[in-house]
Amino acid sequence: MKCLLDGEAYAHINDPELSRHWKPRRASTIQHTSRLRRNALDNVNQLEAWHKNGVLLINISRVAQDEARAGDEPRRARKAISYIFTLTEAMNEAERFEWREIERVLCKGAPVTQNARNDVEVVFNGKKYGAILVTNDGGSRRQPGGILGNRNALRAIGITVMTDAEAITHVRTKISQRDNHLKQMASAYNTPLPQWIGID
Repeated sequence: MKCLLDGEAYAHINDPELSRHWKPRRASTIQHTSRLRRNALDNVNQLEAWHKNGVLLINISRVAQDEARAGDEPRRARKAISYIFTLTEAMNEAERFEWREIERVLCKGAPVTQNARNDVEVVFNGKKYGAILVTNDGGSRRQPGGILGNRNALRAIGITVMTDAEAITHVRTKISQRDNHLKQMASAYNTPLPQWIGID
């Protein structure tokens, strides 16, 4: 996602479980909506490295992919279309209710602009696909609202929101838990550890 950092990028990343080769149960979503400070760039580079090494999976929401493709940055567009994307379509009544709840939290009764609708759709995709939303949108003195500024209200309706730094900590914790579990299993059954233990 290095070339998505200057614009908006939304992606899902799956947490590591007990093995690099098992399908993870949880996903995360990354959204970058502004030029990032150096440590945020390092964080996203680390997430991408984990993706490349099979520790986690990165997907991008369709609305973000469309936004990236509409811009005038070919590298950003190429990066966006290199990821599998999630779809919002085929909403049932329960999902329409969740959409309205997210809209209520993010828009607070104000008219829904296209940018706000895109944010609602990205958050909805995170919820629909069992994801953690990782973003730099809002929650600052300059932009007190946004997605981060509303993360407590979003948590109340079942959506977890993190910053890129929190996502790094989260994934490192999952890796540690996975490795510790495998060490216990190897010790209990007197079997060798996988060669990749301790290198993620």
